[in-house]
Amino acid sequence: MKYLLGLDIGSSSVKAALLDAEKGKPVASAFSPASEMPMLAVKPGFAEQDPEMWWNELLNAMKDLQRQVSFKGDDIVAIGISYQMHGLVCVDDQSKPLRPSIIWCDSRAVEIGQNAFIKIGKDYSLSNFLNSPGNFTASKLKWVKENEPDLFKKIKKVMLPGDYIALKLTGQINTTVSGLSEGILWNFKKEKIAEELLEHYGIDKKLLSPLTPTFGEQGRLNKPAAQLLNLKEGTPVTYRAGDQPNNAWSLNVLQPGEVAATAGTSGVVYAVTDKVSYDTASRVNTFVHVNHLPDKPRYGVLLCINGTGILNSWLRKNFFAGLSYDEINKIANDSPIGSAGLYFYPFGNGAERVLENKDTGGFMEGLQFNQHQSSHIARAAQEGIVYSLQYGMEVFHSMGISPSVVRAGKANMFLSPLFREAFANTTGCSIELFNTDGAIGAARAAGVGVGYYSNFAESFKGMEKLMSVEPEKDKQKKYKDSYENWKEGLNKFLKNH
Repeated sequence: MKYLLGLDIGSSSVKAALLDAEKGKPVASAFSPASEMPMLAVKPGFAEQDPEMWWNELLNAMKDLQRQVSFKGDDIVAIGISYQMHGLVCVDDQSKPLRPSIIWCDSRAVEIGQNAFIKIGKDYSLSNFLNSPGNFTASKLKWVKENEPDLFKKIKKVMLPGDYIALKLTGQINTTVSGLSEGILWNFKKEKIAEELLEHYGIDKKLLSPLTPTFGEQGRLNKPAAQLLNLKEGTPVTYRAGDQPNNAWSLNVLQPGEVAATAGTSGVVYAVTDKVSYDTASRVNTFVHVNHLPDKPRYGVLLCINGTGILNSWLRKNFFAGLSYDEINKIANDSPIGSAGLYFYPFGNGAERVLENKDTGGFMEGLQFNQHQSSHIARAAQEGIVYSLQYGMEVFHSMGISPSVVRAGKANMFLSPLFREAFANTTGCSIELFNTDGAIGAARAAGVGVGYYSNFAESFKGMEKLMSVEPEKDKQKKYKDSYENWKEGLNKFLKNH
């Protein structure tokens, strides 16, 4: 039997998945660690992880996968990589990390990006980069240059988390156009590296990695990696993409008007368009999608809420210790829609783009000690996550993007019946849930990249829709009223802070 191997490098865990290449069916998956990977936060707003930790957890996940399924290195046709977006990895001339990675939810570079947005010019930035430089990878590198100048001088190359894992697998350093776009290192109008931003930051473009196709050979498994992974030396790595473009790919969201969502540590709604589209306040962000071609453009407009599943996880650790998520969901169902006037604002995981890069922290409103119980808190948290996503989707509407169907994997927050109900009735969108995730999607894409599948459509055989959730008229008004109250509370808070 021939398999495709998908790797998903998240900030909570690393996942490996095996796909039956002929049938397109998931065979097995494994993740590591069992508990979440730690984030280093030496100061408020900081979030870092050791790149070697990702590699070590990848080795652990692969060992678990090989315990589940007996396969040989010759059985793996190709490898695909999905990874947490926007992180910064700096390596020296020996390809060793010089410092922990500054990851996606780190807020330290907000002011740097905002100053660049003003000085380069908002109109120029938006029309060329489709975004403010914001708190993205380029701005994080500028922070290193300003605050760690001696270390900065030692940098040979900078890369994204997926680039680093590809380096560990193949020994080769490269990146993709999609990857550069997520770091605000790509000029969409000129279809080239964003030299204007690099020059403003005083950063030599030689620090960037050479380009490689998103689908296609990006290197081959070298001997040290093959030995550690118990795979065959020379196995090709043929796909790489950030987790949200890859999530959309995993759900066959490739054409204009199609929309994907995910709700893991962070929550994302990702809409595909063929138009150069941006929000003037950069509250949502436009990147190059995985199937973009200069003569057939495909862009992904990404709404991200940093604090979604991480809020649910925080509640479980601190208020519902010993209970499973299923048990917490049942407790939440004991409360009515709207949580009896208790509103949760899930903005406690760094600066939020949808709030124009404000770091408000998470908070509750309307708590009454004589009325509210644990069930209200559990429900208000899930409703607050949904409401924050709806708040961002209103930006989509202002850009002419009005989704009616949203596809997602049946995983993370979408495992909760309450979350699904709240999402469908608040947004008015039908939800379609599939038997896929980021690692499985990366495996399918590796099959395209190596030529095992002749086209995109062929790679999605074996993907199944597991269920659909439709808005319910009798519940929509209740959710809409609750959302409007939630939004009023948020707007008052933003006005006063």
